[in-house]
Amino acid sequence: MKKVVVLSVLITLVSVAAVLGVARYVMQAPWKPRPEGTPTPAPSGAGWENLLEEKNIPLWKNITDDSEIFEIKDGELHILGRSMTTLRYAGYTGRAFGNFDLHLEFRLARRTNSGVFLRVRENDPVRRGFEVQVLDDHRRPPSMTGTGSLYDVACPMFNMARPAGEWNSYDISVQERRVVVHVNGWKVLDTDLARMTMPIGKFPIAFAELPLEGMIALQDHGGEAWFRNIWIRPL
Repeated sequence: MKKVVVLSVLITLVSVAAVLGVARYVMQAPWKPRPEGTPTPAPSGAGWENLLEEKNIPLWKNITDDSEIFEIKDGELHILGRSMTTLRYAGYTGRAFGNFDLHLEFRLARRTNSGVFLRVRENDPVRRGFEVQVLDDHRRPPSMTGTGSLYDVACPMFNMARPAGEWNSYDISVQERRVVVHVNGWKVLDTDLARMTMPIGKFPIAFAELPLEGMIALQDHGGEAWFRNIWIRPL
């Protein structure tokens, strides 16, 4: 019995020592700076079109059901975020886009999940296009489902998301099957969909087989999101 008690005490002491050692390491570990980005301004010049200017506002539709999921007011498209279970999408129906440069700015309420969907089809945006994730994940490590990711397919180099309530910018270039993403002025992703010849992540279709043109859509996945300065330049 004494041996059991002694062994138990030794195990406890070793465990406490291990915890103290880890705590000491964490407290003494050098502080590592994180990159901080700044939203880029709206572009100007030949070829750019503002998708939120007056003439284009009626071309934004709810492309997945008949519920009211967004409103456009004072130059901002507001995703109302009333449902946490049903995925719904506000799509620009004016035309399909193939190769393009896209600039937009967004800010999120706390815990909001949204996304910028590109080259999508009405009524099936998830499987007939791809998503650049929009998420309230400031200061979390970069991930395949975090801000700036090609959702569940490609991880960004950095997570450049700013805190909830602050504006962020995306500058996205899509040419053939190459996708380049800048978040708040930092290039975080440069990937070639042509190499993705087999399904990746949760998607049943190889990204190399996705259509080369489609509409732009913004996702309602629960939580409020605001988008402004949505500018596109077809290439």
